[in-house]
Amino acid sequence: MNEEIVKLWYLKADNDFKAGKDEFSTESPATDTVCFHMQQCVEKYLKAFLVYNGKEISKTHNLALLLQQCINIDMSFNKLKDIEIAILTVYAVDSRYPDDFYMPTQSESQKAIDIAENVKNFVLTKLML
Repeated sequence: MNEEIVKLWYLKADNDFKAGKDEFSTESPATDTVCFHMQQCVEKYLKAFLVYNGKEISKTHNLALLLQQCINIDMSFNKLKDIEIAILTVYAVDSRYPDDFYMPTQSESQKAIDIAENVKNFVLTKLML
């Protein structure tokens, strides 16, 4: 395990969380941007855990797949299924391009923030750095 690489993964995840949360606090938040950053935050925290455990990470945005890889290492990650992290996967690509454009509601954005915060807190308890 390369501790510096793991720290870079969660630094990038934190930056996504901050960017999305800061945007959500504006008067007219770009909810697609908020949800994109929350998806990225969750993705990077899961990948940080995989790197921490010496696993090769796949180039995927599929949170269900990444979560399963984490569960294969630590069964307690099953609890993240309960907060439905996989629903954020759609925001990795679909909300970014006009041909599949979708503007999440503020309620959906708040849910994405809540999910990301839960994943962040959970994964940080697993990274003994």
